[in-house]
Amino acid sequence: MVNKQFAVIGLGRFGGSVAQKLHSMGYEVLAVDRDPGRVQDMAQVIPHVIEADSTDENALKAIGIRNFDVVVVAIGEDIQASIMTTLILKEIGVNKIVVKARNDLHGKVLEKIGAERVVYPERDMGVRVVHHLISPNILDYVELSNDFSIIEVKAGEFFDGKTLQELNIRQRFGCNVMAIKRNGKYDITPSPNDVIYASDNLVVIGHNNDLQKLEEACAEDE
Repeated sequence: MVNKQFAVIGLGRFGGSVAQKLHSMGYEVLAVDRDPGRVQDMAQVIPHVIEADSTDENALKAIGIRNFDVVVVAIGEDIQASIMTTLILKEIGVNKIVVKARNDLHGKVLEKIGAERVVYPERDMGVRVVHHLISPNILDYVELSNDFSIIEVKAGEFFDGKTLQELNIRQRFGCNVMAIKRNGKYDITPSPNDVIYASDNLVVIGHNNDLQKLEEACAEDE
């Protein structure tokens, strides 16, 4: 594992979960928040937690923020603090800045001032929830762009007992099966002769219109 060092600024639900996940994966993580209560709570979970105001350039310099490979700005409600923090990090010379945005306008501003990547956790989760609501066969949904996505779909009766070659998903729907999940394990190199069972899950990539056709075909067989 590459020994990357991460700093996470803002320890709300999103920032806290990012910091804890990185720590659990064995990475060195510095968690930062100006709220002493959040700092105290996070200190019970990961070893390196600091109370600091990220809009104070001197405070960020004092904790050596420039030495981290990636800095995640996960400040939630305070858009001004999010923008100010990103600006300071850019000026200090942080190599990679990933910032949580509340909406598209916030995201555009962050990109303009130097955020390498902008994430929209609330919006992305909303999209996932909608897909779960309108299609119970869809177990997970990842939007790659406005036009392309990846879905994890229940195989069900539509796929049961057939091989990938017989199903010919690419020809019929314009999608590609990336993996088969069986008994909790993923096979990321499925062969055309692999038989699909109703209890399997399939990870499929494709254009959103094509994925919708596949979803509809699965639903008809329920």
